[in-house]
Amino acid sequence: MDKKYDVIVAGGGTAGVVAAIQAARAGTRTLLLEKNGILGGTMVTGAIPCPASFHAYDRQIIRGIGWELCCRALKEVGLGPDDRQASARQKGGRFSLYVNPAVFAAIADEMLAECGADLLFHAMPAVVAREDSGWKIAVCTKKGLRDFRAVNIVDCTGDANVVELAGFKTNRNPEPQPGTLVLRLEGYDAQKLDYATIQGAFDAETAAGRLKRSDPGWWHGRIDPLLKGYGGNCIHVPMPGAHTSEGKTRAEIEARKTMMRLVRFFRKQPGLEDLTVTSCAAECGIRETVTIQGMKTITIKDYESGFAWKDAVCYSFYKVDVHLAEGLNDRDIPSGIYPTIPLGAMLPEGSEHLIVAGRCVAGDQEANSAYRVEASCMAMGQAAGAAAALAARKNIDIKDVPMDDLRAILKQHDAIVPENKI
Repeated sequence: MDKKYDVIVAGGGTAGVVAAIQAARAGTRTLLLEKNGILGGTMVTGAIPCPASFHAYDRQIIRGIGWELCCRALKEVGLGPDDRQASARQKGGRFSLYVNPAVFAAIADEMLAECGADLLFHAMPAVVAREDSGWKIAVCTKKGLRDFRAVNIVDCTGDANVVELAGFKTNRNPEPQPGTLVLRLEGYDAQKLDYATIQGAFDAETAAGRLKRSDPGWWHGRIDPLLKGYGGNCIHVPMPGAHTSEGKTRAEIEARKTMMRLVRFFRKQPGLEDLTVTSCAAECGIRETVTIQGMKTITIKDYESGFAWKDAVCYSFYKVDVHLAEGLNDRDIPSGIYPTIPLGAMLPEGSEHLIVAGRCVAGDQEANSAYRVEASCMAMGQAAGAAAALAARKNIDIKDVPMDDLRAILKQHDAIVPENKI
């Protein structure tokens, strides 16, 4: 493995894996660093293998490498994106694909190898320092720190870890959204339960302080959605500070404590005596930690109006989806509105040769709650990978990349860019 790269991508989730593939396909020496032993991030370790939304009502607004990756994973199991068991059009014009997470991760490995990108698992940036020719990155490996150098860095950690290590500013909301541990429950018949009796028992336990109203999720203390869905993406884990190892540790522990509180309570209820947890995600899914202080900031007014940024690099589409401890503040995006992500919101203020993709690009909480989803992160990842590669090839800073050249590379790799007619 080389020590010098044109582009180093930190984080192999939905944004990072696409960013690395794009940078390598654009002809640059690329390294992808991932803290886990498997690619895919929230889709795999978070157990949400249903990226949304590639479409806005009747139009596809995100394609490119992320779409290719999902379609290849579907094809591997004999499906296509139009098959009913592989896709769903949802309320509010949203569209989700349902992919096998194990196959998705394996196809990601294959696509990285095909384009010649290097990959290092069980590795995290520890020190990031600016040099005349680029960046020096000390990476924590299983055998200690190892130095790498890069012309450009793409921060896809989801938590702006590289941005903060490099000394640039990030922002935190006073009340970050709660996380969720995805789990699967079995051992009962949801149609035969006495929900009124179980709800009464739950309310008594919350009044006594042995359960929390936020435990079952965002239904203001109702437990029937969790049971009727046999678990799923439900329980709420109010846990700020998950952008640090200490904060993420607290979140992981609290998530499993929440799961066990519910399981132990349910087993005492009529009809749930044999309830079991057959699986839970490897990681607590984190919706929100920090956003960068960007050269531009996406406001909810920008997002909901479909504001046409002059430096727009991709589309995004999802409902406003702010999770509260016990509830949900959500509303659909009207038909005909196609929100965009500007390059400036992906560039940390005052930085050079550094770009961010994924949920921590600059935006307010409501806008962030919409563009943080997986398909949008894939689109941002492709744009970031292309921008970093083009800047390295031209020996210029990322903010100086000509937009026409950037959009040309993205179109070459089948991305839909905002100048296109959709």
